[in-house]
Amino acid sequence: LPQEHCMKYLILHADGMADLACPELGGKTPLQAAATPNLDQIAQRGEVGLLSLPSEAGAAGSDVTSVAVLGYDPKKYYPGPGPLEAAGLGVTVGEQDVVFRCTMVTVRGESASGSKDRATDIKKLGPHVLMEDATAGLIDTEQARELLEAVNEQLGSESIQFYPGSGHRHLMVWVGGKSRATCLDPQPLVGRSIADALPSGDGADVLRKIMDAAFFILRDHPVNEEREQEGLKPANCLWLWGQGRAAVWPPLPERYQIAGVVVSSSDVHRGVGVCAGLDAVELPLADGSDANEFTGCVQAAVQELAKKDFVYLHAGLSDDVLHATDVQDKVRAIERFDAQVVGPILAALATHPAYRLLVVCDPGLAKSHGAEVPPILYALCDSAAKPSAGVTKRFHEQDANIAGTAPRDATKLMLRLFPRGV
Repeated sequence: LPQEHCMKYLILHADGMADLACPELGGKTPLQAAATPNLDQIAQRGEVGLLSLPSEAGAAGSDVTSVAVLGYDPKKYYPGPGPLEAAGLGVTVGEQDVVFRCTMVTVRGESASGSKDRATDIKKLGPHVLMEDATAGLIDTEQARELLEAVNEQLGSESIQFYPGSGHRHLMVWVGGKSRATCLDPQPLVGRSIADALPSGDGADVLRKIMDAAFFILRDHPVNEEREQEGLKPANCLWLWGQGRAAVWPPLPERYQIAGVVVSSSDVHRGVGVCAGLDAVELPLADGSDANEFTGCVQAAVQELAKKDFVYLHAGLSDDVLHATDVQDKVRAIERFDAQVVGPILAALATHPAYRLLVVCDPGLAKSHGAEVPPILYALCDSAAKPSAGVTKRFHEQDANIAGTAPRDATKLMLRLFPRGV
């Protein structure tokens, strides 16, 4: 593609930072309570507002936000998280195949008296089985892969294949399978019986058989015995959901005449970028030695910005922060994000003659507040814009509301980012 513009474009998708006001923070949201000088600088130099997704998206996850922000209407183009994750992992999927999210979870038996039994007492997944943990105690990738291998050895066939992802998130491909079964996200089921949430509808009998068979393979696996001895939650159940067929989208680089990359440690968000026609950047595997959890993706984004005109950087708050019970953990994580991601990105952009930056913050897992869903927040700034004199704008949900403007359609943001969009 012709590299005719010296303008650089960057979308920073800050996943999991938006939230509702918390009583523990004196009625402030975590973003409002956090010290975020870099995000505030962006707000001062640009516009801050709220985004809306098509209403059919409901309490949508951040993968739906990702699809919409890149300019694709989720009603038409969102295939479910399974196919996006497959694209992010480089798993080849035929057009007649169905990809399922295959999440490792912890289930427990519940006896008639209401007391919890060990999983060994479960004869079949159904009534009297509780969803104890939808992440299998945030199981690490190495142990999870060993468990998935054991399942694939016994249950894998020409039509059913399991593919390892990271942590508790993995994939199952049903070659030539059925895609219309009703399958539910395990997260809202925590503490409840799984009886009414097991797959139902067309093809559900096959899915239930796989889940039942996997349960007996996992339950007695040495990795899980070891986890229980160490007081960790066993990954004793594979939960199938989030299914869909491969996504085929019109390529974003052709539409905007711009070469771009996606940088993300999340398989599903990397997959959104790949489906949009962006190049995916391989990130170094985190070895835990670096105190800064964001170093890899920030360095990659900065390097790519020197080579390409457009970078979509997805960097979210970690699972343990999003699942934490203490909201102060989230405030501290937002402050780290501002210092370790937003600061370096602003410094890198400033070395280019001209740039336009879009920041999007959505709630991630914060949407477990019942009916009330936290907003999606955005800020758009241009290198030519100067801070508004005498106005102290901050980047948080309350300030965006104060502006009094109606939420913008998330799918139209790309036209604002690339004014020459065709």
